[in-house]
Amino acid sequence: MIVDALDEGSFWRVSVADSGNGILDVDKDLIFNRFKRIDKGGVQGTGLGLAIVKKIVEAHGGRVWVEDNHAIGGSVFFFTVPK
Repeated sequence: MIVDALDEGSFWRVSVADSGNGILDVDKDLIFNRFKRIDKGGVQGTGLGLAIVKKIVEAHGGRVWVEDNHAIGGSVFFFTVPK
């Protein structure tokens, strides 16, 4: 996992990259909804973590999204928050 933060002028952009299986394009928006999970085999969880992150980030005037990690496979999760 790689965590990074960039100064983007009026906001901070934070990224968390992994090298897992990745997330299908059709699932990228769904994973930020409460209790929505995509099949991850034996990985346990309630499907609340990313929904909580989204609520907190949006409450602070930012946004959250996920993209493919083209460098090493997997996904990169991003969020921005105003300074």
